[in-house]
Amino acid sequence: MLVFRDVSLLRGGQILFSSVTFTVHAGQKVGLTGANGAGKSSLFALVRGELALEAGDIQLPAALTLAHVAQETPPDPRPALEYVLDGDHELRALEAAITREETSGGTHLGELHVRMATIDGYAAPARAARLLVGLGFVPGTETAPVASFSGGWRMRLNLARALMCRSDLLLLDEPTNHLDLDAVIWLESWLLSYPGTLLLISHDRDFLDRVVSVIAHMERGGLKLYTGNYSAFESARAVQLAGQQASFERQQREVAAMRAFVDRFRYKASKARQAQSRLKALERLELIAPAHIDSPFNFEFREPKKLPQPLLTLEDVAAGYGEKRVLDKLQLSLMPGDRLALLGANGAGKSTLIKLLAGELQPQHGAMLGAKDLAVGYFAQHQLEQLDAQASPLLHLQRLDPKAREQDLRNFLGGFNFRNDMAQREAGTLSGGERARLVLALLLYARPNLLLLDEPTNHLDLDMRHALTVALQGFAGALVVVAHDRHLLRTNTDTFLLVNDGKIAPWTGDLDDYARWLVGGRRESVADATNLTTNEMAATPDRLNDKTRRQQAALRREQLRPLTEAVRQAETLLERAQRKRREVEALLADPALYEATQQARLKSLLFDKAKLDHQVEEAETAWLTHSEALELAQSSVET
Repeated sequence: MLVFRDVSLLRGGQILFSSVTFTVHAGQKVGLTGANGAGKSSLFALVRGELALEAGDIQLPAALTLAHVAQETPPDPRPALEYVLDGDHELRALEAAITREETSGGTHLGELHVRMATIDGYAAPARAARLLVGLGFVPGTETAPVASFSGGWRMRLNLARALMCRSDLLLLDEPTNHLDLDAVIWLESWLLSYPGTLLLISHDRDFLDRVVSVIAHMERGGLKLYTGNYSAFESARAVQLAGQQASFERQQREVAAMRAFVDRFRYKASKARQAQSRLKALERLELIAPAHIDSPFNFEFREPKKLPQPLLTLEDVAAGYGEKRVLDKLQLSLMPGDRLALLGANGAGKSTLIKLLAGELQPQHGAMLGAKDLAVGYFAQHQLEQLDAQASPLLHLQRLDPKAREQDLRNFLGGFNFRNDMAQREAGTLSGGERARLVLALLLYARPNLLLLDEPTNHLDLDMRHALTVALQGFAGALVVVAHDRHLLRTNTDTFLLVNDGKIAPWTGDLDDYARWLVGGRRESVADATNLTTNEMAATPDRLNDKTRRQQAALRREQLRPLTEAVRQAETLLERAQRKRREVEALLADPALYEATQQARLKSLLFDKAKLDHQVEEAETAWLTHSEALELAQSSVET
């Protein structure tokens, strides 16, 4: 599929990589990793033919269909759905050819309609709409003009357009950067079923773990292939690096510091849950620490000046924008050591809650009470644009602490890889990842006791994400985070809150449960509708009398009745759609239908066939969804 032979590339007079040789086979899903600046995006540009080689050779099949995500979106006045449909080039070519044949009265119209049916072209609008919904677009917005969407949503449109292409080779460069967790989980599922070859650049280890089976790691001007997902690569690289004495000693210092944090709070009742969570995280971090020993990042949170209890309290609070109410009846108390992750669909109000806690939004109703010594550290993507473009990282820090020694500030910035001349570069010349690191550095230096993080890992490479994860282990204040990086959530949060229908409530499952909930299309907990109460079940002895057993069995049947009925109805619709499709297929098998005089009837039958194909697909999806919900409910009742 793709062969690199002794490939070298220069950019700006510097060697990005040299003598790179590797082969990607058809159908493989390959994750391309490496530090920012290693040359990953440039390698993609070489594959697309946008850069010239310095040396070597790249081989691709002659009839290859390649798809990638455009970085720019024109202010297109057309509906979003039409923009996404443009991704299927063969579809658009066939549509144009059919229009020409109809206008000119040509003789190839029947052949073109057959070809359109073969590529499932008549169902293409439905396929494009499903892509948009999967990527977080609210049904109905597919008719809005492309120009009306913000930059982040336009990037989602570009991603949908790339997925719309029936490609042989798909290049995705950080596709999750502009997505929330729901859309990331959907994209993950889509890529797992993608039949072509995938080259993926990502700094999300959970995403890589689930999608790819080969890692191509770039460092020190070279590239090496590792079989397996990202965790397998990390383990293999850890073994390599741990053999170096200096790296090993640094690793042991890092692990010792993490253990000291756990030991510090292990026997404190107020910190017991946090310590247990850190112990679990430590087991994982110990394994991968050696793989990041040569990371340029090394920092930790400074101890907050004070840790009042509680830090912040919400009492019957409502929040929103103008007259629009997004969240209502919020009850929340944040204590030092609390570590909360916010889950919920796009638009449910996660960022609204973060802005409320940060003081950027005022309550529409109720009381928000902050402690006298509350010190909030707030990270959000818009803050990257609020940096002084003319000021250097050093100057930004000097403004925070005018009395500090310059060398001390330089030492602090060095932990974020702003060393030597980098500490003096104007913020306006920094990349997105560098600006994100600078905002995090400013937050850490300010010593907050309440840390609010809204998608903090966007633009950060894996080494920086690991360093942030380790640093958060030692943060003594309260943490509230919204992130699509599941590794960050697993290792640094203890409690999940689901933001849904304008309310917040504890999510008692884990992130895998949340993913299953999303895939099943459930926006309300199945357990609430189907479970016998936990206390009732726990208190019931095995030797129940017959009457009690019959009562419980009847109750279970009644609780499961809506789901059972939904499965039955979906099965009936599926059988009906399949029967109608077989009838149309029998008519299409008649050779006489393809004579010139039958073109109108042929076109009508092909259109019916496409509609029935779509109905069968929707019915199958509904049946699978309801069956999964019923199975989960039955399992929940039985346990």
